Amino acid sequence: MRIHIGCEMSFDFPQETPLIAMLNVHYSRASDLERPDFLTSNPPVPIESYRDSFGNWCNRLVAPPGRFTFGTDAVIRDSGTFEMRELMAWQHEVRDLPAETLLFLLPSRFCESDLLASEAWRLFGHMPSGIPRVQAVCDFVHNHIVFDYGNARVTRTAAEAWRERSGVCRDFAHLAVTFCRALNIPTRYCTGYISDIGMPKPWASMDFCAWMEVYLGGRWHAFDPRNNAPRIGRILIASGRDAADVPLTHIFGPGLLTGFKVWTDEVQE
Repeated sequence: MRIHIGCEMSFDFPQETPLIAMLNVHYSRASDLERPDFLTSNPPVPIESYRDSFGNWCNRLVAPPGRFTFGTDAVIRDSGTFEMRELMAWQHEVRDLPAETLLFLLPSRFCESDLLASEAWRLFGHMPSGIPRVQAVCDFVHNHIVFDYGNARVTRTAAEAWRERSGVCRDFAHLAVTFCRALNIPTRYCTGYISDIGMPKPWASMDFCAWMEVYLGGRWHAFDPRNNAPRIGRILIASGRDAADVPLTHIFGPGLLTGFKVWTDEVQE
């Protein structure tokens, strides 16, 4: 399957404003792109690209005053099938984990695994370890939080989502990440595209989505507590400890978001 992916964002800036945009497909899927998904802007400005400490591709620029629009556009090849999950991946003992995964056991800005550790073990400590325990976390979070765009808040942490029981996909992911880390499962926060291909219509307006990856059986596995079901066309953009590491845009000054579009459409041959 070929999927047309991309996004466009518009801001009104009162002055020259530096920003960092993290909107390109992750290097693990770069070979599936039919052409590079370069970031472009209107009006055009110089763009400097670099990799952050997690390997994510970032674009650094200075937006001029006034209306400024930027985004990406590409076609990516995908299997076109619903995701298949491994059922028997084991959970590593902490002493046996690769050193590079240990960071994803620690509390972070939005994932206070130390504060919710007792709740995590109370709720899930009796579950079989590995995939069944992670799925139990996703099932619980999926039912515990009510999805509500109107109640979104960029400062909401996992502990607050646990108490408030409301939020958007990042809140689902943060709470599930937090529980898994408290259960000694390395877990990282992911952001990217999830298409509605293969899902019943009508489809809601497309947006970026957040999910998580857990380290079990020697590799990373994707879990999605918000949707909690296999999907077609999950395309990673970036991963880190939590949303603070992988914001779509990081703006160093005042600015008003005036336009936002995301597309993930099957290309009809």
